Amino acid sequence: MVKFDMDNPNRVYELLLDASNDQREVERIVIGQVWTVCQASHSGLAMSPAIATRTLAWAGTLQGKSLQKLSTWVKEWDPFKATIGLAAINCSINSQERLTGKILEPAPGKANLAVFEHFFPKIKDKKIIVIGHYPGIERYYSQYNLKVLERQPVDRDYPDTASEYFIADADWVFVTATSITNKTFPRLMELSANTKTVLMGPSTPWVTELSKFGVDYLVGVDVVDAEQLYQTAAEGGGVRIFEAAVRYKVVDLSS
Repeated sequence: MVKFDMDNPNRVYELLLDASNDQREVERIVIGQVWTVCQASHSGLAMSPAIATRTLAWAGTLQGKSLQKLSTWVKEWDPFKATIGLAAINCSINSQERLTGKILEPAPGKANLAVFEHFFPKIKDKKIIVIGHYPGIERYYSQYNLKVLERQPVDRDYPDTASEYFIADADWVFVTATSITNKTFPRLMELSANTKTVLMGPSTPWVTELSKFGVDYLVGVDVVDAEQLYQTAAEGGGVRIFEAAVRYKVVDLSS
């Protein structure tokens, strides 16, 4: 496994921008309560910032800009700009043609938990860290040696700062792709250098070269109904996007 080069944490953003050098014009963008969606013949997702704002200075100006232009925003520290940037990157690269990998087919009612349904039974005796609180993950607490780290902790979550204490002792780490927009990805990958690492969630960019930074598995979403995805995001939907709009895919980068 390759240890992340903390002397240049921008390398991962440079990789993503190289992969998404796309001059197509953005057709529409929505910043929903949970998901931000960018569309330009394909759709790209990123999780919306979990903060409130009354207005955004650039609202009404993004349609017609190139994906390449908006993709550069992923390096911004403003959380809304960074989110738009990642959504534009995913719009550029996460086409069905590119998203090779195994489709995850969970039991009814567990579509948003498909990643855990796929991996957890195989690593039952391992120490597991999940970065990010996924709705419904509480059902696994009694079955697995599991800790959930969350920036806005609820229930039995630990604060995300606990990563400095727990990750080094873990066997498997499941990292939310939102760590790319909030800029914690470089440090999380450094801490996870000796673990099996899964980069996951609808925000995941399908760039297999992320293996160079220590990612063993990519688990992202394949958009199967772009209009339903846009409408659900625009109406404030969260896990409902998994009902008909998207499905999880996984690819093993470790080999």
